[in-house]
Amino acid sequence: MAYDFDLFVIGAGSGGVRAARFAAGFGAKVAVAESRYLGGTCVNVGCVPKKLLVYGAHVADELEQAAGFGWTLEEGHFDWGTLIANKNREIERLNDIYRNLLVNSGVTLLQGHAYITGAHEVEVEGQRYSAEHILIATGGWPQVPDIPGKELAITSNEAFYLKELPRRVLVVGGGYIAVEFAGIFQGLGADTTLLYRGDLFLRGFDGSVRTHLKEELQKSGLDLQFNADIQRIDQQDDGSLKATLKDGRELIADCVFYATGRRPMLDNLGLENTGVELDARGFIRVDEQYQTTEPSIIAIGDVIGRVQLTPVALAEGMAVARRLFKPEQYRAVDYQNIPTAVFSQPPIGTVGLTEEQALEAGHKVQIFESRFRAMKLTLTDIQEKTLMKLVVDAETDKVLGCHMVGPDAGEIIQGLGVALKAGATKQQFDETIGVHPTAAEEFVTMRTATR
Repeated sequence: MAYDFDLFVIGAGSGGVRAARFAAGFGAKVAVAESRYLGGTCVNVGCVPKKLLVYGAHVADELEQAAGFGWTLEEGHFDWGTLIANKNREIERLNDIYRNLLVNSGVTLLQGHAYITGAHEVEVEGQRYSAEHILIATGGWPQVPDIPGKELAITSNEAFYLKELPRRVLVVGGGYIAVEFAGIFQGLGADTTLLYRGDLFLRGFDGSVRTHLKEELQKSGLDLQFNADIQRIDQQDDGSLKATLKDGRELIADCVFYATGRRPMLDNLGLENTGVELDARGFIRVDEQYQTTEPSIIAIGDVIGRVQLTPVALAEGMAVARRLFKPEQYRAVDYQNIPTAVFSQPPIGTVGLTEEQALEAGHKVQIFESRFRAMKLTLTDIQEKTLMKLVVDAETDKVLGCHMVGPDAGEIIQGLGVALKAGATKQQFDETIGVHPTAAEEFVTMRTATR
């Protein structure tokens, strides 16, 4: 049968664009449908604008440290509107780049909602297209618990477009998005409280990292409230919001920001017209090659609920393009030792196993851990501490995990990700000459196990 397209991609986010571009480069006839914005969550309401806001929030720290280096500065003034306008301009530039990447690759770009009408057929704005393969890469969507007043809360989707910086903010959640936005709001001057229903945030991260970040955030003045959850939200006569907690307490804020998880964006996608099945969590069920239970339909990225990170979606998109149209270059995505950063303040960088994961996997471990005040802070009154940690297999000497909390953690961990991917041992770390004076050299000078 002759199809209109060899590959029809639904979703122009990171994974979908990567798959489309490379499939077209391999000679396939490709279409991409997108109903919102080119670049997906990451470019528009995710990692890119978030990092720009993190940079903005961090300026306050730089100004505080300046006096120690001899700078006398007049009292600064922050303007939220300027930051958001500049952020919007950069996002528009990136949207154009994504558009050009697709069009210049020979991809047919269809801007409209795609609805799957059959195993090989998609409808966009009333026009039907046939395809040998359909790739679902529609990403995720933030969700707010179903409580009275939920419509009064915002998520990351709306936070990037607030007209003004709220004076008082309640951030609800214990994942990395909640921690990052709490740091952004506080750093830009809002009176910020982070509420989490559990004992300690960042579940799944190394225990030392979680505890250290909690201590540093408390030092910075962020109000952390654990074992706390909102029961309802009500709007007051003055426009403020009253959050009633499950323990009966009441908190007043101008903004309630929820970061309590994301669901796969499958709304009105037409999966009922196919044999595609969902798993128990509501994500699209796929095999190791991202094949769904409908032979002609593939899915990657956040909709499959594996590792929900932009670089992972990119790798999955590349794998799909190669498997379908350049099989001699196909390589499966390796989900081991994926470096990760959390742009909290201070930030986290991590790669490999946590101490808890290593023990659970049966490793006999040695732990090398260091806490120190960064050199940059020695001329200031700031008492923030950096944490660095190595998890080592005591029998093989292989480094199983590297973890850091402190300035430039994400930048430093990227290089260590290569080392772990290559199977580096602690002896090789020890034999590597450090770059002095840097914080990063601590990773190759920790000689004595702390436990």
